[in-house]
Amino acid sequence: MAMRQLLPLLVVAVAASWRPGLADPVAAVGGALPGLPVAGLAVGFYNESCPEVEDMVLAEMRAIVAKDWTVGPALLRFMFHDCLVRGCDASIMLKSRSDKGERDAVSSYGLRGYEEVEQIKAKVEAACPLTVSCADIIALAARDAVYLSNGPRYPVETGRRDGKVSAEYDADNDLPPPSSNIVDLKTYFSVKGLGWKDLVVLSGSHTIGRAQCSTFASDRLYNFSGKGEQDPSLNKTYAATLREACEAGLENDTTPVEMDPISPGTFDLGYYRDVLSNTSLFLSDQALMDDRWTRAYVERMAAAESTEEFFADFAVAMTNMGRLEVLTGDNGEIRETCAAFVR
Repeated sequence: MAMRQLLPLLVVAVAASWRPGLADPVAAVGGALPGLPVAGLAVGFYNESCPEVEDMVLAEMRAIVAKDWTVGPALLRFMFHDCLVRGCDASIMLKSRSDKGERDAVSSYGLRGYEEVEQIKAKVEAACPLTVSCADIIALAARDAVYLSNGPRYPVETGRRDGKVSAEYDADNDLPPPSSNIVDLKTYFSVKGLGWKDLVVLSGSHTIGRAQCSTFASDRLYNFSGKGEQDPSLNKTYAATLREACEAGLENDTTPVEMDPISPGTFDLGYYRDVLSNTSLFLSDQALMDDRWTRAYVERMAAAESTEEFFADFAVAMTNMGRLEVLTGDNGEIRETCAAFVR
C-alpha cells in the first residue's frame, strides 16, 4: 500500500475554537479507564514528582490557543502522528541529521506543533527537571486541545518515556493516507491493536480544524480514481464550494479549508452529520459509510441530540491509542529537550 499522507483523522491540521474569556467547557469525563491497564502507566503518575504538571500544560495550552487558535487542534493531530508510529514515545520530535526521520516523511507533511511542544516542555522542565517525558506532554496537550474547543477533558494516563529512534519509513508505512478505503483503514488500525470503533470515533476528530487543499483536492475534486473526474459521492453543492478554494492541478496547494464547514471550531457531532450528508472532506471519511459497523455509528451520532456518548467514546479511544507500544520503567529516557538529533 503506498503511503503518501497521514489519515486526516490523524492527519488533518485541526483547529480549536477557544478564545480569551471563554468559560471552561464541559466538566472532565470521569469513571474508570477502559481496557487492560499497561504496566507503568497511571492517571496521576506525576502526583508526587511533579504534582502541577497538568495545570502547567493546560496554562501553556491556553496561552498557545489564545495566540493562534489553529495550533491547539494541530497538536491533537500531533499525538496521532506520534502514537501510530513506534508508539507514543515522542519519536516524532527527534531530528535526523540525514533527513530520514519521522519529521521528514511524506506522511508528516504540514505537521505543526514542534515549537509548541518544546515551549510546554521548557515550562515543565523549569519546575520539574528531567521528570516529565515529551511523550506525556504530547498526550496532555492533545487532551487540552480537545478541551479548549469545547470537548471533554478526559483522564490521561502518564508514565511514558521517550524513544531514541525515528525513521521516515516507519511513518510512511504506518500511517494510512487520506485516500484509504474502509478495508485499508481497518487493516491499519487492527495492526496497531485498534478496532473499528476506535477508527470511527477517532475519525470524529475531524469535527474541528482545517486541511490543506493538497491533501484532498485531487482525490475528491479533480482526479477521482485517476479518471480526471470529481468523486461522484461528494455533495455537488459542497464540491462547487471546494473548487472555489482549491486550484486544479496545483500539487502543493496550501489553501486551508474547514473540516466541518458548519462548526469548524467546536468539538461536536458535526463531523458525523457531514459524513452522512456526503460533505466530508476526505475519501477516508466517506469510507466509514462502507462498513456496517462504522456506518451505524455515523448514523447514530449524526442523529444524536447530545454529545455525551461521543465524548465518552472519544475518551476511551484516546486512552486506547495512548497505550500503543509505550516505553515505561527503565525503557527509553526523559530528555531535557524533545528535539534531540538522531542519525
